[in-house]
Order: sequence, then structure tokens, then C-alpha cells
Amino acid sequence: MKVTQALKARPLLTALALVVTPGVAVVGTATDAFAVTKISHATATQMFRNVGITWSSSGNCSDRYNSTCTSFEQLNLPTAQGAQTLRQASGCGLNITGGTETGHASGTYSHWNGYKLDYGKNTCVTSYIKNNFTYIGLRGDGAPQYRSGSGNIYADEGSHWDVLYYNCGGC
Repeated sequence: MKVTQALKARPLLTALALVVTPGVAVVGTATDAFAVTKISHATATQMFRNVGITWSSSGNCSDRYNSTCTSFEQLNLPTAQGAQTLRQASGCGLNITGGTETGHASGTYSHWNGYKLDYGKNTCVTSYIKNNFTYIGLRGDGAPQYRSGSGNIYADEGSHWDVLYYNCGGC
């Protein structure tokens, strides 16, 4: 095969190589450098149950369009995996209090776009983050921030941890 034919075939082969499981959708094209894999609420909750992560909402609901709910609809797969990694690495109980529901700050790396989760604070999680991650200064809103070895950012928002997952944290 000529080089030009191989280069033209690459996007097609990349697309064919993508394997999608039930409840998982791939957003982007085969030529995107970093296609984001989105998962359903049901897939995320099963992943969390598998490692003992709990979740709660002030409205006792999971509607993505209701700010009092905690939804995982359209969560990025690496974000869910990052939560699993934190749970397993820390050994701490984790309770997710914020997911992809409306009501959070906007932006590319936002809750709505599947990059962030909020965790209720407890002594174990706080100690783990402060003892294992690097303090990187205050965020624009004054929240102290810590960076994990994999580059994810943990911001102490007072009542909870706001975590930005660029990746799965070494899963």
C-alpha cells in the first residue's frame, strides 16, 4: 500500500477500532486528537457502586436539567474512572454531591461537559488530598488547589471538594 493510501485509510481504521459498550457514546470524529467518551447516568452509577462510591442530592433526584439533582448523564468516562481511582487509592469513603447537572460554573472543563465531580468533605479524603497531592495555590475564587501526580485538580471549596479530571488518574 502506498503511503498516501495508508494515510487516507487511517481515519477509517481508527473509527473501526473504537469499541463502544452499552451506555457509552463516543463524541467526536476518528480524526479528533482526543475524542471524549461520554457515559450514561446508569453506567456511571454502576461504576461507582462497583467500588463503594455513594452519591446524594439535595433534591433526591438525578435530572440533569435540575440544579438540586445529582446527575451523571454525559459524564466523561475518564472522570468516572478518576473517581474510582481516588476511592481505591485513598481507601476513603466518597460521596458525590455534584455531577453534570445544571447550576455549576460554565466553561470547557466544567461539570456540564463531564469533566468535574464534587465530593462531600470528610477527614479521610481531605487528609489524603493534602498529603499526597501538590498544593498549587489559590484558584481565582480563592479556593486552595492541589494537583495529583496525573494532573487532575482538586479545589477545596469549603463545604466540598471540586475535582477537575483531565484523565482517569492512573486507572
